[in-house]
Amino acid sequence: MRIGALLAPTAPPMRLLAGGEELDRVVTGVMTTDLRDPSRYLHGGELVLTGMLWRYESEDSERFVRHLASGGAAGLAAGEAEVGPVPQDLIEACERHRLPLFAVPDDVAFGSVAEYVNRQVSADRAADLSALVDRHRMLVSAASGAGLDAVLQLLGGDVDLESWVLTPTGRLVAGPVDGLDGPEREALVRAHLEAQRRRSTPASRTRVGDRQFSLLPVPGGTPLAQWLLAVEGDITDWTAKRRQLAENLARLVSAERVRRDDGRTLRARLADEMITLLQRDAAPDELLRAMEAAHAMSSGPELPLPQSWVVVSVAGQALAEGEAREAVAEALTGLDDRALVGDDGDAAVVVLPLPQGERTASEVLAELLAPLEAGLGPEGRLTVGVSAPADGVGGLRGALEEARHARRIAAARLGRLCVAGPEELASHVLLLAAVPDEVRRAFRSRLLDRVIGYDLEHQADLVRTLEAFLRYDGSWTRCAAALHVHVNTLRYRIGRIEELTGRDLSRLEDRVDFFLALELS
Repeated sequence: MRIGALLAPTAPPMRLLAGGEELDRVVTGVMTTDLRDPSRYLHGGELVLTGMLWRYESEDSERFVRHLASGGAAGLAAGEAEVGPVPQDLIEACERHRLPLFAVPDDVAFGSVAEYVNRQVSADRAADLSALVDRHRMLVSAASGAGLDAVLQLLGGDVDLESWVLTPTGRLVAGPVDGLDGPEREALVRAHLEAQRRRSTPASRTRVGDRQFSLLPVPGGTPLAQWLLAVEGDITDWTAKRRQLAENLARLVSAERVRRDDGRTLRARLADEMITLLQRDAAPDELLRAMEAAHAMSSGPELPLPQSWVVVSVAGQALAEGEAREAVAEALTGLDDRALVGDDGDAAVVVLPLPQGERTASEVLAELLAPLEAGLGPEGRLTVGVSAPADGVGGLRGALEEARHARRIAAARLGRLCVAGPEELASHVLLLAAVPDEVRRAFRSRLLDRVIGYDLEHQADLVRTLEAFLRYDGSWTRCAAALHVHVNTLRYRIGRIEELTGRDLSRLEDRVDFFLALELS
């Protein structure tokens, strides 16, 4: 179709603002984006739909339009629903680059524009199967998933290519909802994960009941977070053109996945900042501000911040760097998009609103992650620790420690996927996790600050000595042997600790206090 067809009476109502002399340009498809530089996803001829969320200052318009022109875009349609009327600097940039610019009123959905272009392009070139995917790229925002659904519906109707996009946990990203039931989806992702673990050819085949499927990995992401394109039929029996169509579809899905992940970059950064605050025992007001910022991105400021949270610690063994975090983040998509997934050294940390219903968070996560076991391999493992519910941000620091302890319990078990919850923790861990952060900080400070300060000033080793003394139940000989010091040296160090703190380590009550303070370190 020619881009001038967007001004036809049958087209969704839009206003032409620039590029009136270029209305004979050919449109080959639609791309919806708010990326600052979408040029790497353009193949030429696209009508680009944008909400203008990339624009922070007037100079951004020139940069954005320049990228579109270099990528061969046929035109730009700017929606006025989010940021208001199209600014003059964007109009001027489009005039300089001779790029047709249309204003999409706030009562016109991008989906209706995409559907109109889709019908026109399909009518123009319906005979070319290979171009079928290209000319419908990015029909609407990937955030809603409608773009992929429209493409898969078109392929199913026009060329009898029934297909679905699935995550490694079996969540349906796109495709006919009634085309696959839960057990069928689970069987497909397990077959795909096992094939990828065996490093077989990119496309694999499997039977589910009496149905034959071809499984194509979607490029991008680590193996446990990689999407799967399941196409009904046997790819080995297809013509070269039909195989190429399926491969092009997998690349289109990959571009949609990349676009979605790019949109999550800021939220991932906020999650890392939140975990960093927890690790350094930040004050509750700092945690609250960070949590509110992340919550506003996923739910909007009008929805209240959840009051109860659980913290989850996940570690991978014999997995690629960052694979555990990606796997958990992808698995949680659709369960609760308010979850924050960050890094905690060699583990991933999830701060998750308390799941609703009768099942515990441990049971929910165990069921959610179960399909991933097929992709772990004989040496790979996922160990998961789940905290008890924390009321408000003040209890998150304790919940993080509790999740770490639970993960260590899970790691001691046999199996490739092990989950441990708060009910399996020792009583003192639960006690410490339930104490408010400000009380925990005050208690630890009162017991240990002077000892830590002495170590720093005199290059002493009193804290380690105290830990060993308590670990060996106050036995002078065993503790001295473990520290490789004379018993008299040990007695001198313990005496200094008692002088600095005013406590008596021969008393059970004082030993318990020191033990708890060290657990809080």
